[in-house]
Amino acid sequence: MMFGAPYMSVLLWIIPAMIVFYHFAARGRRKALEHFADDKVLPEILKTVDMRKRKIRTWMTGIAVSLVIVALMRPQWGFTWQEVKQRGIDILIALDTSKSMLAEDVLPNRLERSKLAIKDLVKKLHGDRVGLVTFSGTAFLQCPLTVDYDGFMLTLDDVDVFSIPVGGTSISSAIYEAIESYEEGGESEDKVLIIITDGEDLEGGIERAVQAAKAAGIKIFCVGIGSTEGELIPVKDEKGKTVFMKDREGNVVKTRLVEEALEEIAVQTGGMYVRSTGAEFGLDLIYEKELSKIEKKDFKSRMEKRYHERFQLPLVLAFLLLLAEPLIGDRKKGKTL
Repeated sequence: MMFGAPYMSVLLWIIPAMIVFYHFAARGRRKALEHFADDKVLPEILKTVDMRKRKIRTWMTGIAVSLVIVALMRPQWGFTWQEVKQRGIDILIALDTSKSMLAEDVLPNRLERSKLAIKDLVKKLHGDRVGLVTFSGTAFLQCPLTVDYDGFMLTLDDVDVFSIPVGGTSISSAIYEAIESYEEGGESEDKVLIIITDGEDLEGGIERAVQAAKAAGIKIFCVGIGSTEGELIPVKDEKGKTVFMKDREGNVVKTRLVEEALEEIAVQTGGMYVRSTGAEFGLDLIYEKELSKIEKKDFKSRMEKRYHERFQLPLVLAFLLLLAEPLIGDRKKGKTL
């Protein structure tokens, strides 16, 4: 036997509470009788009360309450096999983890704000597979396409600017990693790649990667994050003190949003470009306008156990006990005052 709602067991505290209540109620009743009747008369009065029946009624009430709690816990036993089909679309998210994503022109910084927006997007998904690619100087598939959203969230939480050991920013690497991931993950008619980045590409080769994505049937949606005016990059020095990032010549590095390349990627692949703002990050807009309208496909079917609900049995027994309890008197037969 198993329970469909084991968390309802917290209500079991009611049972000891009832025991305490009945104990003090019995003591209170006894004291009330002692105040009401003389010590010589009291034994005669109590002769008419059947304490055994009174205890039976108390036990019936306690058992009935216990059975109701068990019913709320949804006891289950016995099962049948049922075919479950999984429907949805495939969404790969490529997240820039280069040092420039530490810029704080978007609070708390570009990277953390992006992670929060991705979590909000995942909460909207129902049956869609989602995967995560991180990239800086190269790209890595952090989480393959999955419907295990909790596992995806755990992977996302671990992402930081040290996730990829190679410095720089290579958007083309993220695109190639997405193509390879889709090829390994099986055939899918609608393939989606969402790139979240400030658009500063230091490696080049974007044009060739975009053509490869088009050939693979991947639509690329881009979210540009950051300010076009430029922002300094706060980093920690060897002493743990916050300083601003500098280049090899000792000049302070300034990072800015480069939109032109991201707009071109989206146009070439039939996707969409959105600039992130404080009020609207952009992922919700992409989902509502584009992703939610893509026809969901069957990924695969699997056999699942469907356990039979048996809460009716304890519920019926509790109902019968509560019906029978008032019918049991607490007076002894043939005894009257």
